[in-house]
Amino acid sequence: MKKTKKKKKNYEFRNILNRGKYYSGKYIEAFIKRNNKNINLLGIAISSKAGKAIKRNYVKRLLRENYRKIEEKLDVGNSIVFLWKKKKDIKEADFKKVEKDLNKIIKDANIFLEE
Repeated sequence: MKKTKKKKKNYEFRNILNRGKYYSGKYIEAFIKRNNKNINLLGIAISSKAGKAIKRNYVKRLLRENYRKIEEKLDVGNSIVFLWKKKKDIKEADFKKVEKDLNKIIKDANIFLEE
């Protein structure tokens, strides 16, 4: 069962970015804030300075797919925003690097379900 919905509105992003806790990886930055819902809320943002639309959409697909793989292992009730680091070139992005970075951030945030 899917436990995540997308964040799309600017004010939703700003709320999480201002009040959420910051976690950083090599390529990805994450802001995570607890919400009082039975679902996770996910937002992905990549600056237009990072590259053209084709490359930005590629990175978004990588992030969504890697998130989908670990979604069932996550605790519910979190609002998460992933940002691509502006200093990192999108050409460096590949599935394994993003997967490793995402797992590190989730582990640091301690939102994996207890096993």
